[in-house]
Amino acid sequence: MSAPVQITVRHMARSDALTARIRADADKLSEFYPRIISCRVVVERRDLHKHQGQTYNVRLVLKVPGEEIVVTHDHHEDVYVAVRDTFASATRRLEDYARQLRGEVKAHSLAVGGRAGPVEE
Repeated sequence: MSAPVQITVRHMARSDALTARIRADADKLSEFYPRIISCRVVVERRDLHKHQGQTYNVRLVLKVPGEEIVVTHDHHEDVYVAVRDTFASATRRLEDYARQLRGEVKAHSLAVGGRAGPVEE
């Protein structure tokens, strides 16, 4: 990805493997839409006082021309699964955005005419 990737890790130790996974997933996003301006990822451990069953929150913010795509995935016990699910959702949102730009999304027409209120016979 030519855009810079900013990774923030909160309430847990920073891992080189996790950082590499996030960067690899961010690089894959540019295959779907190469004009990404910036990418910010925040990985946060929740339930700080629990020793088992800790959950993670992953938030991904992509800036693309004219829009900001935000994806948040809450509560999964495996941080890598939470990252995977977040990037999968971001991929779908990015594909939808690219389709809209290409004009492939069908525009819904507004209802014209009609009356509001009770029908008189």
